Amino acid sequence: MSLVVFQHHPDETVSRLGTILQAHGHRLRTVALYDDQPVPVDLDDVDGLVSMGGPMNVSEADQHPWILEEMDLIRAAHKAQLPIVGICLGAQLIAAALGGEVEAMKEPEVGFGNVKLGFPGTIDPVMSGIIWNCPQFHLHTQQVTELPPGAVPLAGSVQSTIQAFKVGLTTYGFQYHFEWERAEIDRFSRDELAIRAGLTMASAMQQTEQHIDLYRHMGDRLCDNITMLLFPIDKPMSAK
Repeated sequence: MSLVVFQHHPDETVSRLGTILQAHGHRLRTVALYDDQPVPVDLDDVDGLVSMGGPMNVSEADQHPWILEEMDLIRAAHKAQLPIVGICLGAQLIAAALGGEVEAMKEPEVGFGNVKLGFPGTIDPVMSGIIWNCPQFHLHTQQVTELPPGAVPLAGSVQSTIQAFKVGLTTYGFQYHFEWERAEIDRFSRDELAIRAGLTMASAMQQTEQHIDLYRHMGDRLCDNITMLLFPIDKPMSAK
């Protein structure tokens, strides 16, 4: 399958999810929107979308015109029933594109924090094998406050009641970062937002040492589920 990956910031790559997708034979076409690469104008040679995180907000289309273009392609892909996965900003773009609402949080959610599965999450195949109360890494000031029509909430946290959701059968949004490696956790623990939220280097290191093994194990399980269930390699890859 030929998958388009929307990358909104040079440091927010597809990371571990990309490694597992490629290991299963998927071809990734990264669109570096931060570097003014254009959003595809149609879905020719596109078998699915992956939308990554970034520091911008869905309401900032005046500063980042690609936001509206990406949302248009998300709507088109969802209507065509192509699989879509959004992480952090990507999840917010999915929600906004399909009729939900995204708003600023009272306080940013930064660092490791537990995400609890709701009942729909405990029976959803993509969440299979994920423990019901799992540490995840957060780095966001915005949150989905209203889901698109027909969407199903899968998980939430104390600060953000909508941490994971799906719309239809193959469109999934995750507010938390399950895809990062240890190096990315360490780097983003020193991010300006993390500092502003009061996450010190000492507390960040303590959190990471406490949670990284389970976090990465559960993250790989979710990456595997996404790869095998949402992006099954059961048809010839698109030629490029």
